[in-house]
Amino acid sequence: MTEIVKAEGNELAQPSQSWKTKTLVIGSVIGALVGVTGAYLLVQNAQRNKQDKVSVSSGEAFRLGVLIFGLLRSIATLYQE
Repeated sequence: MTEIVKAEGNELAQPSQSWKTKTLVIGSVIGALVGVTGAYLLVQNAQRNKQDKVSVSSGEAFRLGVLIFGLLRSIATLYQE
């Protein structure tokens, strides 16, 4: 989407920035929902196993970090040719 802006008699086409804002807001909401859902599932699993607190080992945290990094890398390469 472009906007026509008149500057000293010349018309300049400027791309609209609204799609960037919409993308960031939607991505933030989806990220928050995924994070809350993951935390909820972790708590439910701990309760099911009759644990008083949630504990994640360093190995599990590392594996989760690698998975998240892989997901972000896949998202980053969506529009690359």
